[in-house]
Amino acid sequence: MEPEAPAGRAPAAASKLSEAVGAALQDPRRQRRLVLVIVCVALFLDNMLYMVIVPIVPYYVHPAGEKPTLTSSPTPPTPTNASAVTGNTSEPPTADLPAKPIVKPRHPRDNEDVKIGVLFASKAILQLLVNPLSGTFIDRMSYDLPLLLGLGVLFASTVMFAFAEDYATLFAARSLQGLGSAFADTSGIAMIADKYPEEPERSRALGLALAFISFGSLVAPPFGGFLHEFAGKSAPFLVLAAVSLFDALLLLVVAKPFSAAARARANLPVGTPIHRLMLDPYIAVVAGALTTCNIPLAFLEPTIATWMERTMAASEWEAGIAWLPAFVPHVLGVYLTVRLAARYPHLQWLYGAFGLAVIGASSCLVPACRSFAPLVISLCGLCFGIALVDTALLPTLAFLVDVRHVSVYGSVYAIADISYCVAYALGPIVAGHIVHSLGFAQLSLGMGLANLLYAPVLLLLRNVGLLKRSRSERDVLLDEPPQGLYDAVRLRERPMSDRGAAPRSPPGPLDACEEGDYDYYTRS
Repeated sequence: MEPEAPAGRAPAAASKLSEAVGAALQDPRRQRRLVLVIVCVALFLDNMLYMVIVPIVPYYVHPAGEKPTLTSSPTPPTPTNASAVTGNTSEPPTADLPAKPIVKPRHPRDNEDVKIGVLFASKAILQLLVNPLSGTFIDRMSYDLPLLLGLGVLFASTVMFAFAEDYATLFAARSLQGLGSAFADTSGIAMIADKYPEEPERSRALGLALAFISFGSLVAPPFGGFLHEFAGKSAPFLVLAAVSLFDALLLLVVAKPFSAAARARANLPVGTPIHRLMLDPYIAVVAGALTTCNIPLAFLEPTIATWMERTMAASEWEAGIAWLPAFVPHVLGVYLTVRLAARYPHLQWLYGAFGLAVIGASSCLVPACRSFAPLVISLCGLCFGIALVDTALLPTLAFLVDVRHVSVYGSVYAIADISYCVAYALGPIVAGHIVHSLGFAQLSLGMGLANLLYAPVLLLLRNVGLLKRSRSERDVLLDEPPQGLYDAVRLRERPMSDRGAAPRSPPGPLDACEEGDYDYYTRS
């Protein structure tokens, strides 16, 4: 009987552990922290997958799926003799000519650049096309189910990357990633805005998500290159696939998207249609700023390595490491903006305008750099400014929806995602043609001037901080501080009774308005 005692205690311990975990998940504060972790991991995964193929993609753009190989030769290949061989392949070599390495046929360099540019842009292009639909879908279905759908598509895309053997399969996997990102990114950011309805918690949570995005973009190339070199080309994608699967399972446990409460989505407040949000002048100004501030980064990434080689004779290692120090000022920009927004929340527009000015000045300084150190400083200034703009304006979008529309955030963050995608869809394709036609200096100066000219436009947002939150349907129904949109479902069914009167449902915020009057916010 004694040996059976430990076995008998094991189920009891497991039951107690399960009860403890269940109790922890019922705590709204702990639950929203777990939701924040899930969303940050999803954003980190998406940006890891976006950048992890950077050191791997050359193996796919060649006809044989690998880098060109050389036959045995007494002399090593050089750019001169290699160009001589590839430039005239119709005439056979004669006995009088010295032995030269024979390069296997391959696509021209320009064709390779086009293929790589189209590959990188395909994700943003498909994401740009799907976002108007995904935003509406998220507004109708809430946030957890679209996030789960996006993680599932990202998992399928990552597995396809792992077993891709040619450029066509890689292109399909890249496009599929754009479909998953349209759901995962938009619903994730919207879920953070919903779970953190008050400042400065909302800015802090969105700033943390932006830091994970930056960190994923930073560590992805060395991560992919290391695993590709020592564990095979499938290894980095299999690791990311496992992370996406774990994140999806954690979302199932925490959010329970298929539970009875989640199926009551028909009672959710109806969000403002995305086309009406696009016509809101304040949201349009914010969307324009998000596009403008990301254009320098999207256009410099595919062109700066070649410019560094020609201008400062930089090695491939220097070209790859130039962006690495920029992670520190990006995180610093997020931290400073969150701290400033906590003390002076009505000046979010000013932080964004200052960020645009920093981006403009940094972009204009890039062509003047003739050594590695000044270039790194300019790129650090660029990323610092982007952090200021993103961290200041993403919470502003949620606030604008709160005070001018209905507090449902899928469509408004789909607009933000569209703003990013416009820059990253054009950058890999258009930047090279601009550099070839006008020059790298003209490209950098033009982007810097655009940011400097757009900074004063944010003055139109200076009165946004004076708007009061509307007493929305969610706030009317809640007896306790709101913890997310699901509380509206739970408490809408709760009757509110007067003394001596039968139980009745409380009125919504539009009941006192005339039909068609949706402008129910007030100024302080």
